[in-house]
Amino acid sequence: MAKSLKTLPQHLFIKNQNKAVRIEMKKKSIIPGFGLSFGITIAILSIVVLIPLCSLVIFTAKLTPAEFIKTITRARVLSGYFVSISTAFIASVINVIMGIILAWVLVRYDFRGKKFLDGIIELPFALPTAVAGISLTHLTTTNGWVGEFFYNVFGIKIAYTRTGITIALIFIGIPFVVRSVQPVLEKIDKQYEEAAMILGASRKTTFWKVIFPEILPAIISGFTLAFARSIGEYGSVVFIAGNTPYKTEIAPLLIMSELQEFDYASATSIALVMLAMAFIILSVNAIIQSVVSKRVNGLS
Repeated sequence: MAKSLKTLPQHLFIKNQNKAVRIEMKKKSIIPGFGLSFGITIAILSIVVLIPLCSLVIFTAKLTPAEFIKTITRARVLSGYFVSISTAFIASVINVIMGIILAWVLVRYDFRGKKFLDGIIELPFALPTAVAGISLTHLTTTNGWVGEFFYNVFGIKIAYTRTGITIALIFIGIPFVVRSVQPVLEKIDKQYEEAAMILGASRKTTFWKVIFPEILPAIISGFTLAFARSIGEYGSVVFIAGNTPYKTEIAPLLIMSELQEFDYASATSIALVMLAMAFIILSVNAIIQSVVSKRVNGLS
């Protein structure tokens, strides 16, 4: 067989050789074929994601377009959107700064308790959000350890204000930034930094010109994930917010209020807008990451 293949023209020989390799790989593959794998993927995606999201559209369809617009543009609802988006954005910006510092410390330094600190970063993922909300509220009220200090010294109230909401969102969003940036920092070769310093670059220049471009896509990813997560946060915020209409009332709480009044159409309308926000944020994240990655890699 090998002899007869070698007597063929080169392009036919390569074609037959590639075909033989593909057949051999097909035989050795222990993973199910594309059809079965694709079918399982679509089934799981439909059960877990698509069907629940489609239910929002179905319930919302009970309203006429005019009723839908009226529901999502009520003053109280718009205020809820503003509170959720503004506090989520501020918290995500703070998380980016804190997340970069934490990731840098965990990657570049060795110290006692490093593994413990590394594990604590993921605590917000494991901790029930209601527990986090109650704990933060207890700490930040005017009678709490932290809240009493800030109130007596600076005259600042934390709990039951937008500041308190922001703190709660920082707590639940920080792991997204740290876990996005940390693996990228670990992969950066220190020889690039050494080369930059040998060429006379300062530490500041080395960071901004060598390290920062490498971690920028990860920073954008962490920011958008934390932002999208924070917009829809309910459990850790509802206790510390105070839920004062037009001041500290968040959009997820409005959804819960409508559900308690059995107004499912209004609840799903507000939820559908929040879903659209999250989808837009993640889509923009994907586009920006693609553009930034191409520029960093010199492909554009």
